[in-house]
Amino acid sequence: MSEAAAGPVQVRATVLTLRRVDAYHALTLVAPAIATRFRPGQFVTVAVGGPETSMLGRRAFVVHDVRPDHGGTVELVFEALGPGTRWLAALRARDSLDVVGPLGRPFPVPKNPTRCLLLGVGYGSAPLFALAAKLTSRGCGVDFLLGGRSADRVFGALTARRSGRSATITTVDGSLGARGPVTAMLEQVIREARTEVIYASAPVPVLQDVAALAARYAIPVQASVDVPMACGIGVCMGCVLPVTGTDGITRIVRACVDGPVFRADLVRWDDVGTIPFDALGAPGWRPGGAQGARGGGKPPHDGGVTRGVVPPGEHSNAG
Repeated sequence: MSEAAAGPVQVRATVLTLRRVDAYHALTLVAPAIATRFRPGQFVTVAVGGPETSMLGRRAFVVHDVRPDHGGTVELVFEALGPGTRWLAALRARDSLDVVGPLGRPFPVPKNPTRCLLLGVGYGSAPLFALAAKLTSRGCGVDFLLGGRSADRVFGALTARRSGRSATITTVDGSLGARGPVTAMLEQVIREARTEVIYASAPVPVLQDVAALAARYAIPVQASVDVPMACGIGVCMGCVLPVTGTDGITRIVRACVDGPVFRADLVRWDDVGTIPFDALGAPGWRPGGAQGARGGGKPPHDGGVTRGVVPPGEHSNAG
């Protein structure tokens, strides 16, 4: 299927399996139209609550794995926290779901063999494994750095150890791997793995720390930003964040359609959740001024991994 024909679709997907993976749930759906269109880093949205429900908003989920050649399955990973995800966790095989996807911009991938570090926290690690397979197929070296609050909240540790050149695990309580946050081991792993590119999928505070540390080593970071999403298609404006373009102008972009993957050095991490005064169109912005000299335009999607990466073109599921 060509890139131009690979847009999202809305399907009725059949539940194949639903299993517990420590603190999380892995839901496998039969959805061949989504599986054939998927690229690592994209997500789907799911209608929850059944045909008669007050839960009108969809829930966005990262995609852990797809099998286009094995019935067209798509696997999602989530934690049952709110009424919507608890409803999903009670599904059974052969139930059906209304699913839209794949959505969002995927991870850009290198043209040439590159040493890549894949960093994930909690179930945010889920999208990194499809990415790892694609990177490996291109001759890239893949190292993992995974973390969580406790052992049951580190997702994919065994798979990372089997598939990566190396896998470093951390937990805040020390129940698995090194004790401490995932960023405590980042500098050591960068040096030992001779990392050239970092792909990160984690909460915003972690991504901010990763971006700051990687900047010291001049290592580009592709960050999958975990912010709450409602519609997933750019209508509700509930997932906006400030991103500076390659022209130096800050724009308020939508994580669901302009992301969820962004160049970490262009996201204004300190201003996430706000509208900076100098953002394009904000009350403090002035056309023709220093910050508005070039105006307009689209947010950048040039890949940002300087060592030969092709440009690419959520996963907050608390509800």
